[in-house]
Amino acid sequence: MNCQVHQLPELETATSGTREALQAIIHTILFIRSPGPVAPHDVHCESFQTTYTRIATDNDPLPINKYASPSRTPSYQQHQYNQHQSYHKSELDRKVDDSIETFLRTLTPIGPELMAGNLAISFFERRSKNKLFGLVNQEEKVVWEQWILRVVVNNTPRPMGVDEASVIERQRIQDTAEGMLKAVLLKVFEFAGSETDHIPPVMYDFEISNAKRADDRDEVYSRVSNLPALINLGS
Repeated sequence: MNCQVHQLPELETATSGTREALQAIIHTILFIRSPGPVAPHDVHCESFQTTYTRIATDNDPLPINKYASPSRTPSYQQHQYNQHQSYHKSELDRKVDDSIETFLRTLTPIGPELMAGNLAISFFERRSKNKLFGLVNQEEKVVWEQWILRVVVNNTPRPMGVDEASVIERQRIQDTAEGMLKAVLLKVFEFAGSETDHIPPVMYDFEISNAKRADDRDEVYSRVSNLPALINLGS
């Protein structure tokens, strides 16, 4: 089986918004590539002016039924919400968040106040494979699709003053990060709808890893060459 590889646009964010940006991208891909029917749940980002759809879990609050009796709706909904809040983090959230933390620990320096890495989301199916004349049965992973995202974390302190120049610069930084995140999400939808013949008609799984480059020296040279355009993009 040939593996379909989708190279997404580069994402550059300040440290404070990196985790939420990665959550938005990963959960969007997982929702689109869900192997079966799932309930959608819209999430509005706190660090970015954008909303994405993810797979609903038991931790997500139930939508309010506006047609229900007003005298019963608040208490019932609050009871359900409190029950949901008492649950531990879902397996999906735990897997995504743990993978993000592991990935962030593997970032490497590529310039002043810049760290980078390549995030890979791989979808695979599990197949049984016989060895030694069929006496030994092993399970193998067959990857049929990968999404690759170049992530750059900018740790440059951003201006905190109340003067007009500082306010404009902070807004520019925010607009740049939001623009890059939205560009990635749009590309996700473009890739997802372009080809689907490679998706297997069976249940499958996913994993998130760091797609290490063989040599990052070219990347360092590229970032340093374009350094003036990157000043003050961090927080």
